[in-house]
Amino acid sequence: MAHVQVTIAGRSYRMACGDGEEGHLLELAAAFDGKIQELRGSFGEIGDMRLHVMAALTMADDLIETKKRVTALESEVTALRSMVSAQAGRSEAAERQLAEALRRTAERIERLSEGLAEPRGGPDFG
Repeated sequence: MAHVQVTIAGRSYRMACGDGEEGHLLELAAAFDGKIQELRGSFGEIGDMRLHVMAALTMADDLIETKKRVTALESEVTALRSMVSAQAGRSEAAERQLAEALRRTAERIERLSEGLAEPRGGPDFG
């Protein structure tokens, strides 16, 4: 188990984390410390505990809003995939109809061509 020294609101804390997670833990602590500093700039000195609670609530609110947006985007992606799938089915059907129409047209041209190639009982100049 790894240990990391983080600083939040001017106080150092020794934290344990999984091996390889040190950078992530430092990033989380820096984000939390930044939120505290931001709130301190907005509200002044209103007490460390209150600033910490406000920072935690603000970050929790951001997390919840982000989860809601992710859920909405996942729903939108699902709907778009359904639309694409339905459109693909319609395209395949249209392609089959077009292929059948081309096949019938080719058969008709073939019959006409054969009819033109057959000698008719006209004058023989030979």
